[in-house]
Amino acid sequence: MPILTVLALMALPFVEVWLMIVVGGRIGVPWTLAALVALMVLGVAVLRRAGTKAFRDADEALRSGQQPRGGLLDPLMLMAGGVLLVIPGFLTAVVGLLLVLPFTRPLLRWAFTGWAQRRMRRMQDRMEAELLAQGVRVPGRSPFGQSPFGPGRSPSGGAGAAREEERPAPSRGRVIQGRFEPDDTDRSRN
Repeated sequence: MPILTVLALMALPFVEVWLMIVVGGRIGVPWTLAALVALMVLGVAVLRRAGTKAFRDADEALRSGQQPRGGLLDPLMLMAGGVLLVIPGFLTAVVGLLLVLPFTRPLLRWAFTGWAQRRMRRMQDRMEAELLAQGVRVPGRSPFGQSPFGPGRSPSGGAGAAREEERPAPSRGRVIQGRFEPDDTDRSRN
């Protein structure tokens, strides 16, 4: 996969120049340059607006101690779209417009979150498999991976075994290793 990404990034300038030549042949060089400049100006405007909105939301979130209202994905998509609009070229402008337009962003947000969740699940499974191979017990998993009878199922076929969430935790809370060293005020009280 990374080699395909590198090859696509290397081919992108050539495709962009080819598209500029094709568009310039169809509508003329002055109109092509005007379209590229207009896309750059639009990209700068989107970047300024998205940057100030993201900064304002982050500042408000830091002051209130809560997460940003709109989340982080929308400002990131707006900024990425703005950058792609600033880069001269029609292919990058199309992708930038897809990231900037309000009616395409929900679909892209849905696709990205689904991709990110699948990727995180695969990474977690790979990490748990490596830990199990080293002999480390992974919390919430049986020592041999998933039960062959299905989640929460007993060998008799029923739901006799308790689910992972319903089992009592082996300990309450977190244990932090450390030591106590009294300071001078503690010694003077005794």
